[in-house]
Amino acid sequence: ALAQALGRPTATRAVAQANGANQIALVIPCHRVIGADGSLTGYGGGLWRKQRLLEIERGYLGS
Repeated sequence: ALAQALGRPTATRAVAQANGANQIALVIPCHRVIGADGSLTGYGGGLWRKQRLLEIERGYLGS
C-alpha cells in the first residue's frame, strides 16, 4: 500500500528494503508498515514487538 501511495505500485521490494534499513525507528516509525492485506510483515525487532508497539499505540488512540 505504501508503494502504491508513492505512485510506484511495483516498488514493494524497494519500500521493504528502505524500511529494513531504517536506523532511526524512534523518528520514522517503521513498525507501522503492514502488508497490503493488513497482515503483520517483517520487522527487525521481531513481529511480537511490532504487534506490541501497535497495541500500545491503539491504547493511546482510544484514550
